[in-house]
Amino acid sequence: MITVVVCITCGQQAESVEGRRPGEHFADRVEEVLRARSLSETEMPAMQLQRTKCLMSCQRSCSAALHEEGKYSYVFGEFLPDTDSAEALLDFAAGYRVSDTGQVPFKQWPQGIKGHFVARIPPIEFATNNQRDVS
Repeated sequence: MITVVVCITCGQQAESVEGRRPGEHFADRVEEVLRARSLSETEMPAMQLQRTKCLMSCQRSCSAALHEEGKYSYVFGEFLPDTDSAEALLDFAAGYRVSDTGQVPFKQWPQGIKGHFVARIPPIEFATNNQRDVS
């Protein structure tokens, strides 16, 4: 199952009028879009949203991560806490879902995801299979 992780403490210096941080608002937008898509795309395998207190990407908030066992994981940052950003993140996740490795060809990246990559992390299996003894 694909897990979309959104940092809810992002934007700690810039709380909104309601006393909620931008990261919380971004998580709400992702949840709304994810819910709408799961209702309209019944063949789509489950994606789950996980809210976390910190992705340690404070200088690039709002931050999110995407991972699934056996695939590359991604960390994203500098999203606005709005529906367009949530759509871009989940559009990329749709390409990620159908990829065997988690790598999505550049030409399939939604415009709203470009410039938001912080890191790509190889799956544990990749790291184990390509490990070299440095001692």
